[in-house]
Amino acid sequence: MAHKAEDVSPTSQVEESDPDALLSPPPDATPEPGLNGKPVRWYDANRTESYTRIAPFQEGHDTSVEFFYKPITLTALGFGLAALSYVAMTQDVLEEGRDKRRVGAYAAVVSFLMFSMIQFRDGPFIRPHPAFWRAILGINLLYELALVFLLFQDLNSARRMMTLLDPSLNRPLPEKSYAENCELTPQNIWDAIDIFCLAHALGWFGKAMILRDYWFCWILSIAFEFAEYSLQHQLANFAECWWDHWILDVLVCNWLGTYLGMKTCQYLEVKPYEWRGLRQTRGLRSKARRVLSQFSPHDWTAFKWEGTASFLHYMIVVLLLAVFLAAELNPFYLKSLLWMEPDHPIVILRLAGVFLCALPAVRELYQYINNPKKAKRMGQHVWLLLATILTELMVITKWSKGQFTEPLPLYVRWAWMIGGILLVLYPAIRFGVPSVRKYVKKQKQKRKGKGKGKKAQ
Repeated sequence: MAHKAEDVSPTSQVEESDPDALLSPPPDATPEPGLNGKPVRWYDANRTESYTRIAPFQEGHDTSVEFFYKPITLTALGFGLAALSYVAMTQDVLEEGRDKRRVGAYAAVVSFLMFSMIQFRDGPFIRPHPAFWRAILGINLLYELALVFLLFQDLNSARRMMTLLDPSLNRPLPEKSYAENCELTPQNIWDAIDIFCLAHALGWFGKAMILRDYWFCWILSIAFEFAEYSLQHQLANFAECWWDHWILDVLVCNWLGTYLGMKTCQYLEVKPYEWRGLRQTRGLRSKARRVLSQFSPHDWTAFKWEGTASFLHYMIVVLLLAVFLAAELNPFYLKSLLWMEPDHPIVILRLAGVFLCALPAVRELYQYINNPKKAKRMGQHVWLLLATILTELMVITKWSKGQFTEPLPLYVRWAWMIGGILLVLYPAIRFGVPSVRKYVKKQKQKRKGKGKGKKAQ
């Protein structure tokens, strides 16, 4: 009891004979205004304290190029306004009679992206710079807003609007089928090889870098070929020879891209990462190599989706597979409805943009699933990309009315019905049956425990 008595302050007004007062906390002292009774002015604040400092980036340790990791928001604002005023007010840059609406739209886009680079939240990636991925998020948001605008337009109006970007658009394109001569001969296979084979391989290289899983890529590759079989009654370019589907696409192009992508992932996973600042690097060649390495990952996380580990993982894998399939099919429908060639710059920019947006988005999704304590909410990249893919689906659904008149073949309906049943049946057997058995076993144990208790009475 002696050490408890020492805890009581000698200046306390508590009587020793009052045991209740000893257990109650002392009354809080009335806080004095300011600091030690003196008012604090704004210029007296200590800007070096941790709670008053605003860190511009999440990864404060990544200062390899120190200048680019210092907050320059006001400097950027000044340069941005100076550039805008010069372009808008100088006659030799913007002559009278030119289409100023286009320049104004470009200036608005650049201004928005500048705001995105400075003020948006950081994502999971910090190389080559967090501002780069903030700009990617801003581009995704601009594309989503454009889709929302197009959602309220009819198809003919949308085709006319696309001429503002490219006057050569708004012209019907001939339908092209790849299933005209399907004999398996070396000449036919050689004739089928074109620039799109390289595009296939590059696309699956990118998917492997995004998903980082062999099985996921293989399942997605096979599912996309089945989707082409199912939708070739709507899009003629989905009609391909059987060897084009399974030999050229799956076994050659898709496999090659996936293999190279996964090998790259394995190299980045085992690669030692030792970062030195530019000032600590000596020699012109070493400094140049250090600057180039700024465009490589700062670290690497291997993905283990484990779709059969739990019902939650299974649902996430199935939903991610569905979103990827939608992201793959959407550009085919959009370019068909808007009368664009497959190699049109807008189509290529859309594919490249979705790839760049998917890199941080899937990383955020993986962290959200596997580390819920750290990721308390879904990341901004995955949320916005999901909204973009679904908005594309809504636009395609609206514009497709009256465009694809041929009904869905009966065998395709049966195939998708059987596939849906299998997707539901597998988790029911894999996760539902064991859960029911555990529940029944617990109920039997409870009943036995109650029976033994009654006999003892």
